[in-house]
Amino acid sequence: MNKWLIGLIIAAVVLPLLIFVGNLKVTVPEGGLDAAEAPVQQYEEAQPVAAEGNFPAAPELAGIAEWINSEPLKLADLQGNVVLVDIWTYTCINCIRTLPYITSWHGKYGDKGLVIIGVHSPEFEFEKDRNNVEQAMEKYSIKYPVALDNDHATWAAFKNRYWPHKYLIDLDGKIRYDHIGEGSYAETENAIQQLLRERALRMEQNLTIPTEVSSPSDAIGVNFTSIATPEIYLGYGFARANLGNDEGFRPGEVVNYTLPASPAGLVPNLAYVGGSWRNNPDNLELTSGEGRILLSYTAKAVNIVAGQGQQPSALSVLVDGVPVNSTNMGSDVQAGRANATIVDEQRLYNLVMDQQGYQARTIEISVKGAGFRIYTFTFG
Repeated sequence: MNKWLIGLIIAAVVLPLLIFVGNLKVTVPEGGLDAAEAPVQQYEEAQPVAAEGNFPAAPELAGIAEWINSEPLKLADLQGNVVLVDIWTYTCINCIRTLPYITSWHGKYGDKGLVIIGVHSPEFEFEKDRNNVEQAMEKYSIKYPVALDNDHATWAAFKNRYWPHKYLIDLDGKIRYDHIGEGSYAETENAIQQLLRERALRMEQNLTIPTEVSSPSDAIGVNFTSIATPEIYLGYGFARANLGNDEGFRPGEVVNYTLPASPAGLVPNLAYVGGSWRNNPDNLELTSGEGRILLSYTAKAVNIVAGQGQQPSALSVLVDGVPVNSTNMGSDVQAGRANATIVDEQRLYNLVMDQQGYQARTIEISVKGAGFRIYTFTFG
């Protein structure tokens, strides 16, 4: 068998696996990954954490810029508790989908010895802004302490490379369990319960630790094997593939982009833009009053991470040439306003949620408002 054929076989096997495992983020922090796995749980398969072993000591939280919902905390001072450290960032769709479980665990076990600390390690510069993080925390009902790891010092101390990544630390300050990405919620909760029982026994506390696992009503399940489009970055410094436009990325330049004459000519999984756009390291910024974005994708849900200029921008969304409606509009599309999505914050916006499931589609986004910035497409 020649090398060319071997390479083709490897590519055919590895590419779907990469989409299943998660979307690589190798820019900020260096080596970072956005991990994902199918969050379909078989509760009876949850395995307990090992009771004995050479468990590593948790590193101390380092370089925290600010704390939200708490005075500054140290893991050394929290020994005697079970601590869940969740490394996340607020525009990461994989992180967002884990939050219903984490907030549920905070309410369920917070008075039984569990302390949850969200370590917010940003990917984009605007995610360092405390106000932006606080708005996200309010949206997702986060009441536990959040540490702003703006310089990724704690990220580095934990030798982390993923969003999200959960570390479960026992009452002696040892890391007994960790989990990368989405999924394994029952397994993680089972580990929390076990370590809380160990703590109660050691401290001679008469506590009843629940044995059932949480099933939040607002949790969103995803079948990653059905998503054929990886995360797409629109900044030249972050991008893993070029734009579909012939003009491509031109670092630092303002480019007048021309769209293909027909959507039939789109290459799947490549973003195309029309109008005048400034090429920034982590985003494309609309400099003309109006612009368009086209993408042929395969998924159920389409999200963008976007922000506004001096004034909010308005988006209208078409799927396969038809305005989105009650069967496929995302949660950030305002019904009755010409399918308008108002971009007035720097955050993730859900544009499509297709009730027909995972399909090959084409999305067209019409933008009004100079200064609009688009950072990424993500999918569900």
